[in-house]
Parts: sequence; structure tokens; C-alpha cells
Amino acid sequence: MIHYVIHYVWINPDSVEIRRFVAMRYLLKFRAVAIMAAFCAALAACARPQVAQGLNDPYEARNRAIHESSKRSDTRYLRPLSQAYGKGVPAPVREGVNNFAGNIDLPRSIVNDILQANIDDAAHNLTRFLINTTFGIGGIFDPATSAGLDARASDFGETLHVWGVTEGHYVEMPFFGPSTKRDAFGRIVDLFLNPVGYILPAPQRYAAPVSGFALKIDDRYRFTETVDSILYDSADSYAQARLLYLQNRRFQLGQEAPEEEVDPYAIDTEGF
Repeated sequence: MIHYVIHYVWINPDSVEIRRFVAMRYLLKFRAVAIMAAFCAALAACARPQVAQGLNDPYEARNRAIHESSKRSDTRYLRPLSQAYGKGVPAPVREGVNNFAGNIDLPRSIVNDILQANIDDAAHNLTRFLINTTFGIGGIFDPATSAGLDARASDFGETLHVWGVTEGHYVEMPFFGPSTKRDAFGRIVDLFLNPVGYILPAPQRYAAPVSGFALKIDDRYRFTETVDSILYDSADSYAQARLLYLQNRRFQLGQEAPEEEVDPYAIDTEGF
């Protein structure tokens, strides 16, 4: 039977039956995610978010080592690359790439909104996604923002917070920078939570990570002065980055107001 199926696919790659078979394969893959979403949304309605305070950094020695390694990588690779990208690629092109990256990543926020039982944000983001995907030519342009539908980003770390999972220890992640145990796990889950990766065939499915990387490079370029001041001008760049990350992340989750104005560096706290 398996031999027959393989043979049929080989000689009929464009048949309607094969296209239906492939579509069903991806639907079955995503079905488990949908079931988990329904179950966890019910949990979200009963959970009580935990409030985090102070510093919880028992791994400081290891974190500092990773931080210094990240700084060296930034000096040698990321910062020069961001300068070359920012100065070599016209601003309208970079803006189009950023719009596309944000749009293709939006279904992941929608899934998290559903997991959090936040139906209002889920509907808002879905409407934005449909408008920008159609009228914005795949998300290259952003007519939804002009219509008052700004992006309402969400992630699985926030979902865990809504479910009542505690923040955990502060950790410094290679390539991603400041985080906590909860958010570190959330970032890993988010890699697999976007349904676009299950629906689009190769190589189109790789558009999301590639454009997302370009967005990070552009963020590094746009906030050059702020990031440089933290990494290279601070007396203790590790302590400064840790404070800013925890302060802004907790503020984002509605836990506490920052002691000072939110720094633009918070936009790129996922990595240096």
C-alpha cells in the first residue's frame, strides 16, 4: 500500500488527490495545536497571574559569561551587519520587509490570544492580518494601521504568565539575550506555534524566519545609539540589560510600572 502511494505521488505530482493529501497532512499536524488551544483557553479563564518582584538571578556567573560572549558577537558580527544593512538598503525596502515580517508572524500572536482566552485581541489581530495580507499585498504595506488596527503582539511567555506560571530565574540566552525561565521556554514554543509554518509549502514557509531575522537586524540599526550606550557605555552592561529587561517585561505584562521612561531598547530585548 505504501509503495502504491509513493508511486502514485511520483507520477502524479500535480493531481488534485495529491494536493488534498498534502493539505490533510498539514491539517492533522495543526489539529493537536488547536485541541491544546481549546483546552488551555479554559485554563486561562481560571488562572491568576503571578506578580514578580526584585531580582532572582542565582545563575549570575554563568549569565555574565554568556552576556560577554553576546557582546563579542555583537561587536564582531551583528553591529557591523546592521550598519551595512541599514546604510545599504533603502529605507522603503527595509520598511516593507519589516511590515512583511510583522504580518507573517501575526498568526502566532492570534494563537496566543486564543490560548489566553483574549478573544478581543484575537479578533483584532485576525482582522489586521486579513487586511494587510490582501490590501497590503502580503503584508508589504500596512493599511491596517492607517485604519486604526495596530498590532497587538503576544507570545507564549505571556500566555504562561496568564496561566499563572511564575517568572522563574533570570537567564541570559545565547543569541537571544535577556530572558527568564518562563520566557525562555515560551520562545522555544513560539518557534512552533505559528500555523503559517504548517500551511505553506517549502520554500515559502522559510519567509517568516528570514524576514524576522532581517527585522532584528534593522532594529539593531535603528536603535544603534541606545543599544551601544547599554552594551558599551554602561559601567556594568549586564546589570543594566538585566534591569531594563525585567522592568519592561513586567510592565508589558501589567505587573508594575517602570521607575523611569520605557527605553526603546525594550523593543529588541530578545537579542543583541
